[in-house]
Amino acid sequence: MTTKTRPRQTTATARRDVVLDDDACSACGSAMKKTRARLAAVVNGEEVAVSGIEHLKCPDCGEVLLGYQSARRLGEDAAAKYREKYGLLSADEIRGLRRHFGLTQRELARLLRLGANTISRWESGRNVQTAAMDLLLRLVRDIPGSIEYLREHAA
Repeated sequence: MTTKTRPRQTTATARRDVVLDDDACSACGSAMKKTRARLAAVVNGEEVAVSGIEHLKCPDCGEVLLGYQSARRLGEDAAAKYREKYGLLSADEIRGLRRHFGLTQRELARLLRLGANTISRWESGRNVQTAAMDLLLRLVRDIPGSIEYLREHAA
C-alpha cells in the first residue's frame, strides 16, 4: 500500500497528514474488498434488511462503505419491503391517487398538512408514509367527497 502526504493547516501549527489510498479503510487503513451482501436500513424507526447490496468492506475491522447508487438502492428497496410488510400504499399508488385528483405534490402536501417535499419523497420511494398517513390517503382515495372536505378544512 502506498501513501501520499499533503500539507494541512491545524490550529496550533502546520503539519503533514497521511492521505490513504482510495480503497483504504478510513477506520484502520487496510485495503477494502468489493462485496455483495445483505445490509440493513432503518425505515420509520425499524431496521429492514435488503439482500445483494454491493459495497466495500474492510476484512480487518468490518467497516462498510457504500457508493451513491448502492446507498440509494438500499434505501429504496428497504422502503419497498417495509411498505409490503405493513400493507402500505406503494409509491406508484400514491402518485396515481394524486394524479387522479389533478393535484400537484405541493397541493396534496398542503391538504394533508405535510411539508412541501414529503409527497415527492413518498412518490420516489425515498421515504415511507406512516400507517396513519396511509390510512388518510386511503380515505381520500376511497370515500367520495374526502378531497373536497380537505380542501374546505385545510389550513
